[in-house]
Amino acid sequence: MPRRRPGTLLPLETEILEAALSILRSGEDAFHGFGLAQAMREQNDSRSLTAHGTLYKALGRLEDFGLLTSRWEDAEAAEGRPRRRLYELTAPGVRAAEQALAEQRDKAVRRSPRIAPGSA
Repeated sequence: MPRRRPGTLLPLETEILEAALSILRSGEDAFHGFGLAQAMREQNDSRSLTAHGTLYKALGRLEDFGLLTSRWEDAEAAEGRPRRRLYELTAPGVRAAEQALAEQRDKAVRRSPRIAPGSA
């Protein structure tokens, strides 16, 4: 597999950041992997998640890049189920997600058909 340029994100990583930003804007500070996967499927009908291992490897890379942080959930919050790893966007992660969304909007504007003035 070819190496990527420093500072570039894979499409799955960008999609994760965008979903994480949406979760953050909805008032949640932290999210877990399964909840993130559900949000990605609901928002984008994500087909990037071929397996949950794919998601967790990408979350690990984003954490290595400093775009996410993670911690284990408190044992009391687990209430009889296994503890979950909770992730949070960092300030650079928020900026990367906002930049990715802006680039998507720019691409959509460039692809949209233009109507000539006076033709409507």
